[in-house]
Amino acid sequence: MQTEIKGVRPTIGFAFCGSYCVFDKAIAALRGTADSCDVIPIMSGNAAGTDTRFGKAEDFRARITEICGREPITTIVGAEPIGPKKLLDLLVIAPATGNTIAKLANGISDTSVTLAYKAHLRNGRPIVIAVSSNDALSQNAANLGILLNRGNHFFVPYGQDDAANKPTSLVADFELLPATIAAALNGKQLQPILTEGGRV
Repeated sequence: MQTEIKGVRPTIGFAFCGSYCVFDKAIAALRGTADSCDVIPIMSGNAAGTDTRFGKAEDFRARITEICGREPITTIVGAEPIGPKKLLDLLVIAPATGNTIAKLANGISDTSVTLAYKAHLRNGRPIVIAVSSNDALSQNAANLGILLNRGNHFFVPYGQDDAANKPTSLVADFELLPATIAAALNGKQLQPILTEGGRV
């Protein structure tokens, strides 16, 4: 992945929201990203503190900390300096849940992830979104459309992960995240943006 900016490794914010079923895929993508970028991890309160059938929050935090070499930002106070200090060259939100997508589209900043987004947005630098939402093609379709039309926003290519049983669900292809980052750093959307999808 060619990610250097004028010969310097970019600094990437990598924000996790609570779509726990894709955490393993997101962490694998994080590991690939950390090979060529300096990564500041961010986790929403739910992502950082909720145990589910997909794993313990403590274990996920430990894996993320090991990859990045630093503890994740988990509070609004911790995320606020991202804007004024211009800490990031690019912000990734992966996975981006329907709840988070709705908040981003409507200017709500009440978690560490949505505040990181707001703080980074003020600097006019790229944002990469990896959608993972059961309602992306129903009540959240309008919010997804808002973000697709918002400048400097780039999407990890996505598709329906189980069209027969979950016809309104969309999930990003996390294997394409490093390539999406590389394209976004050059102001390009990785294409095609619609994929065949894959079961989660």
